[in-house]
Amino acid sequence: MAKTNFAYEKRQRELEKKKKQEEKARRKAELKSNPDLGEESEADIADGEPSGLAPDDE
Repeated sequence: MAKTNFAYEKRQRELEKKKKQEEKARRKAELKSNPDLGEESEADIADGEPSGLAPDDE
């Protein structure tokens, strides 16, 4: 049985965290530069649903 490469797994987790932080910083900068986008909450943006539309009740 091969040994698990914990260093590789740790590096992958670190890269994923860094990517998330950069995305969050990009969104914050975007909101600062364009205050019109501030009307939508971050939860709506994360869900991918526009805030002006009601969800389907089917």
